[in-house]
Amino acid sequence: MGQLKNIAVYLSAAASFIAAPAQAQVATEGPAAVVGAKSIRIERIKVHAPTIEGNLEGETADRDVLVVLPPSYGTERNRRYPVVYALHGYSIGAEQWAREIHLTVTAQNAFANGAREMILVLPDSKTIHNGSMYSSSVTTGDFETFISRDLIAYIDSRYRTIAKRESRGLSGHSMGGYGTSRIGMKHSDMFGALYMMSPCCLSARDAGPMDPSALKQLDAVRTPGDSAGLPFLLRAQLAIAAAWSPNPDKPPLYLDLPVKDGTVRNDVLAKWAANAPLSFVDQYIGNLKHYRAIAIDVGDKDGLKDDARTLHETLDRNGIANRFEIYDGDHTNRVAWRFQDQLMPFFSQNLVFQ
Repeated sequence: MGQLKNIAVYLSAAASFIAAPAQAQVATEGPAAVVGAKSIRIERIKVHAPTIEGNLEGETADRDVLVVLPPSYGTERNRRYPVVYALHGYSIGAEQWAREIHLTVTAQNAFANGAREMILVLPDSKTIHNGSMYSSSVTTGDFETFISRDLIAYIDSRYRTIAKRESRGLSGHSMGGYGTSRIGMKHSDMFGALYMMSPCCLSARDAGPMDPSALKQLDAVRTPGDSAGLPFLLRAQLAIAAAWSPNPDKPPLYLDLPVKDGTVRNDVLAKWAANAPLSFVDQYIGNLKHYRAIAIDVGDKDGLKDDARTLHETLDRNGIANRFEIYDGDHTNRVAWRFQDQLMPFFSQNLVFQ
C-alpha cells in the first residue's frame, strides 16, 4: 500500500497505549451465582448515531447496544432508574465485554447483595481496526458524541430512566477506561459519577524502534479490512492513528502514522499527545469538580498502574475527591469481581435514585 510504504512502525508506543494480552479476546473467571438472586433482562438493540454517519472508513452508524434491565423493571411500571454506561476495551465489542464481566451473574449478584437497582447500558464501539478510542475523527466517526449525546438521548427516550446527570454514571475498562476519562472530563454536564477500570492510554509516548518485519506487514494492507490479518499491536496502532491522526487526503486508510521514511513525525506525535488525558486534564479541572464521585482501580500486575496512579495524584493535587485502589490482579483476571463488588456498589452509593 502506497501510504504505508517505508513507514517505520512504532511498536513500543502502541504497546504502551494499549495494554492487553496478545490474543484479541480472553476467557475470564467469574463469581458463582448468588442463590435466589432475581433475574435481570438483557435487551439487544441498535441505536443510530448521526455523529458516526459519513465516516471515511465505513463504520456503521447503527450501533449494537446491550441494555440490562433490573429485576423490578418489568413489574414496577411507574418506577424510574439511574443508568450506568459501561464501555468495553480494545479488540472486543459489547457482547465480548458482557462475557468477560460475566454480566448476567455479576449484575444479578450485585443486586442480590444490596446494590440499588439501575439500568446498565453497554454500547458497541468496535471498529474495523478493533477500537474507536471513544474519540472524534473524520476517519472513524464521532464516537465521543455518540456516547455522550446520541446514546443517552435514545436510552432516555425509550426506557424509564431518571433523565438527569446526577443519575447517570460512566464507566469502562482499559480502552473503555480511557473513554471514561476522556468523555468524563469533557462532558461533565451529562454524568454524575465516573469509574475507570484499568484505564489505558492516559499518557503520551515517544516513538519506539523501527521493525522491518512490521513494515512489510503494514505494506500489505491495501484496504481497511486487511488490518484483520495484522498482529495485535500493529492493528492497535492503526486504530489509534485512525482516531487521533486522521487524514482525509490519504485513502484508503485515511490516517497518518507517526514515523515516515525513517523519520519521526513530531506533528503526528503532537496529535497523539493531545489525546492523552494526562496531557489535557488540567483544562478540565473545573468540570471534574462537578462530579459527586470518581473512582479509579487497576491491578498490581498491570503495566497501566503507574499512569492510573498519576491521574489519581493529579486529581488529589487539584482538590478533586477520588477513590483509587491497586488490587491483587492483572489486566483482566479480576474484572468480573470488580464489576460486581466494586463498580455496581459504587454507583449504587453515588448516583441519585428516585
